[in-house]
Amino acid sequence: MNILVTGGAGYIGAHTVVELQNAGHEVVVIDNLSNSSENMLRQVSKITGKKVTFHKVDIRDSQALDEIMKLYWFDCCVHFAGLKAVGESVMKPLAYYQNNVAGTLTLLEALSRHGCANLIFSSSATVYGQPKELPITEACPTGGITNPYGWTKCMIEQILMDLYRAEPAWNVALLRYFNPAGAHESGLIGERPRGIPTNLMPYIARVAAGRLPELQVFGNDYDTGDGTGVRDYIHVVDLALGHVKALRVMEQKGGLAVYNLGRGEGCSVLEMVHAFEQVNEVVVPYVIKARRPGDVAACYADPSKAERELGWKARLSIEDMCRSAWQWQKNQGKGSD
Repeated sequence: MNILVTGGAGYIGAHTVVELQNAGHEVVVIDNLSNSSENMLRQVSKITGKKVTFHKVDIRDSQALDEIMKLYWFDCCVHFAGLKAVGESVMKPLAYYQNNVAGTLTLLEALSRHGCANLIFSSSATVYGQPKELPITEACPTGGITNPYGWTKCMIEQILMDLYRAEPAWNVALLRYFNPAGAHESGLIGERPRGIPTNLMPYIARVAAGRLPELQVFGNDYDTGDGTGVRDYIHVVDLALGHVKALRVMEQKGGLAVYNLGRGEGCSVLEMVHAFEQVNEVVVPYVIKARRPGDVAACYADPSKAERELGWKARLSIEDMCRSAWQWQKNQGKGSD
């Protein structure tokens, strides 16, 4: 199939491009490079041995999207493009709504004009807000979200559901990610946040490398095994493979479907720290800080629907995430900020 990947130069996008190419699909990437690098796609080509067709395009640019879609015929769009930092979204809500929500509307209008009605959307477990029950199934209610980033994901999901109801010719898969971590086993691509990382794994890796003094652990008084927050971490390669599976099922039966992509197991902050230390034989100094507003004690998935309907299951372990993230960090040298 011919696949348009928006945000394909980013962390999850680049890993998904690898798996799409490995599965035999033709891929065109568009990305505005606001929080990514074209070099990531050059590294993807080294991994797959295939050229990655890339155009620097912002999804809010309707004219540029039209020009791309006149050049290529797309069977499906895998939509990653969007701002993604929870804390930043609280400080800059208008930028998040403009980029993520308005950008998606512009993209959908362009896809409609050019006859592509198949979309896989990069959503998030943040749409569940404060979990009503654990593990979280796709039937759990959404809403009660504590930050604009999460609301943009929820709003886009609603837009896509409404679009499907109005125009059943659309085929839509909403993939709700839990906590992606790790890097490709080659060490050539991985998570490369600019400035201070907001996600746990790259923060741990930079502390281990001596590039940050210590890890800040927000809260050790939650009702969890060791008092620190528990999350469902999923290896980014497993996550990427979930998109390939969703594409295959979409091609076979279509419709609208929602899937949780997680391992279905909780791991606390300190468990992750200790696993990283043990696997990589390094020390990760940390300091306990006060809880952050909006954080929940525990959040982990019931991914059984994805296994049942997509034939997908996370295979890689916490140890695999730690090992690959450290290899990626070591490969970055002094220029990874």
